[in-house]
Amino acid sequence: HVQLVESGGGLVHPGGSLRLSCAASGFTLGRYCMAWFRQAPGKPREQVAAMMIGDRFGYISYHDSVKGRFTISHDDADYRLDLQMNSLEPADTAMYYCAAATSVIACNSQFFNVWGQGTQVTVS
Repeated sequence: HVQLVESGGGLVHPGGSLRLSCAASGFTLGRYCMAWFRQAPGKPREQVAAMMIGDRFGYISYHDSVKGRFTISHDDADYRLDLQMNSLEPADTAMYYCAAATSVIACNSQFFNVWGQGTQVTVS
């Protein structure tokens, strides 16, 4: 049984930084995609960053709006997914979710089937 728990959200001024963490449990060995999503009120959910776990080719993708500012990383030993967010902007304000695609080896948003509870990020 896979579970994801996010932490690290909060209130920060524009230009500041936050580091989000996702604690994962119940995963088995193999290749799967993990990602950070965000959703602001009145806006559709969007994939912020994703990476393929167990991929020797190191697939990582970022939404254009966060390239150069956000960095996704994974700790294999602890099964922890992090999102380092720098140069935060008011447009980054949203609920951020950690997610995993455990049934399909792909990073397309529609395939993510395990979700955390979310952590709020507010930039103002």
